[in-house]
Amino acid sequence: MRSRLTARSTRLVLALAAVTAIAATSTACSSGDAEDTSSASASAGSAGSSSPSTSGSGSSGSSDSSSDSTTKAAETADGSKSGVGQSCGTNDLDFTVTSETQAGGYYLVTAKAKSGITCYLDTNTPSVSFGSGTEGVASPVGQGGEDPIKLSGSAVAYTGISPKTTNSEGGVEFENVIIAVTNDDPDPAELKLPDTATVDKPIVTNWATDRSEAVPVIV
Repeated sequence: MRSRLTARSTRLVLALAAVTAIAATSTACSSGDAEDTSSASASAGSAGSSSPSTSGSGSSGSSDSSSDSTTKAAETADGSKSGVGQSCGTNDLDFTVTSETQAGGYYLVTAKAKSGITCYLDTNTPSVSFGSGTEGVASPVGQGGEDPIKLSGSAVAYTGISPKTTNSEGGVEFENVIIAVTNDDPDPAELKLPDTATVDKPIVTNWATDRSEAVPVIV
């Protein structure tokens, strides 16, 4: 009888030991799972904290955009200077006419850029006419000539117009002369002459910066 009780007690002890071992193993596994879950959460949190870095790259993009704007502004500023070096149109210039006595008498036209304008006289000879008829168109005599002439501030250019080159008594009288920088200029200037001109086969010189080169003479 004692032998059976001893054997039964032994079996109970072994069973309890097995249950204890299983419980311990289960607890260890649960603890490991919890650590894994905690590590995963930490990694996710770390990944989430890196998102501002992506935002930061967007901020860097904004900085690049600002830099582009600055460059464009500089280009615009440079573009605003593109007017310097433009060809003169008749309406870019102010003209004055004086009556001179040299070479039998002629008109000296002085051209100056209007305030704030810088331009170049790219064409040597102005287009000059008295009235609208072909007989009043002045022929170029090829004197003077600088190409191009820069007009800005106080700089001036001169051209000389002789209204009559014939020895006859004839001619048509005019009180104004029409002048343009080019033949096809859409906005010619009509200048009041200081006196009435008798016109017959008129001539005109090229533009020059030296007024002595603007005395029209038929060679």
